Amino acid sequence: MTVKTLQDLLAEGVEGRGVLVRSDLNVPLDDNGQITDPGRIIASVPTISALVEAGAKVVVLAHLGRPKGEPDAKYSLAPVAVKLAELLGRNVQLAGDVVGYDALSRSEGLTDGDVLLLENVRFDARETSKDDAERAKLAAAYVELVGDDGAFVSDGFGVVHRKQASVYDVAQVLPHYAGTLVAAEVEVLQKLTKDPARPYAVVLGGSKVSDKLAVIEALAPKVDTLVIGGGMCFTFLAAQGLPVGASLLQEEMIDTCKDLLERYGDVLHLPVDIVVADKFAADADTKTVAATEIPDGWLGLDIGPESVSRFAALLTEAKTVFWNGPMGVFEFEKFAAGTRGVAEAIVTATGKGAFTVVGGGDSAAAVRTLGLPDDGFSHISTGGGASLEYLEGKELPGISVLEG
Repeated sequence: MTVKTLQDLLAEGVEGRGVLVRSDLNVPLDDNGQITDPGRIIASVPTISALVEAGAKVVVLAHLGRPKGEPDAKYSLAPVAVKLAELLGRNVQLAGDVVGYDALSRSEGLTDGDVLLLENVRFDARETSKDDAERAKLAAAYVELVGDDGAFVSDGFGVVHRKQASVYDVAQVLPHYAGTLVAAEVEVLQKLTKDPARPYAVVLGGSKVSDKLAVIEALAPKVDTLVIGGGMCFTFLAAQGLPVGASLLQEEMIDTCKDLLERYGDVLHLPVDIVVADKFAADADTKTVAATEIPDGWLGLDIGPESVSRFAALLTEAKTVFWNGPMGVFEFEKFAAGTRGVAEAIVTATGKGAFTVVGGGDSAAAVRTLGLPDDGFSHISTGGGASLEYLEGKELPGISVLEG
């Protein structure tokens, strides 16, 4: 990636300068507003810490959830500010607004090494506007918080595929740099696309074929093994003429799956057995059946043990593995074995020297929920959507603007 990095900025000097940092702090919260997985906050700390220690006045931009362009207490970054302060070991101010009076007055009062977190940037509708001029106005307001001698550090990999004010437009105004996290994520993805070690295996799960169609089309001609699991596998099974009971099915994608199986049948691998349930619930009655014999009224919620065994045989011998999407409803213990088994096979591959990447999103959540070791994988991404779009060959606005 031919862009300036955080190290370049630190070498230029940041003491006494205001620095905008776009972090990805979009963490899951429970019904009580408590953070259930602080992984993205943890990942943001190295860049912020380096700037603080070098004497910068740091203003952090981030979002949480999908508020509708106006303040919504449910999506306040208040719990994030508390956790970030704990991890940084210093006070983190939280502005009461995005670029209003409180944000401006707090930014003017910052001293060297201070950290100010703006309230959820998506509380301002201009952040995600399709109107370039509207986003540019908001970007100008962000810049006002750090002054003309400020700098911008892009460190929110989970949003670099979005053309948004705090990701794209502000980088067109201030000197811009890739943060530690963004630089590392892109380096990893380049390893997956530029002469990866073989055999190269990809594991895709999740609910809908339509969500992963572009990445299947992009990767199937390039990999040695492409494992399909999760809810999306049932549309592929239906494309083979098999009954899928009450399982998740995208009927409009059946013909597309038939075409993919015809073109890439030697690469695509589907489950051979399925754990089915009589209802979608943690306490459902379950049984394991052949993938050819899913009964009427039952729905598949995980891949079965024979599928895990077959997939593991492929994955443990791979030299490069990319995994995005769980094999089943891992949040329910009865349907977690498939995801756990595949993940453990990838851990084994890592131990044998393979380069293994967990592609963010639900896969990264599964690693933590199932108690799998983070160091069992070469890299756990913080941005599932960005990773997939990169592998599809799409331009990521938040990266391209750094290169400009």
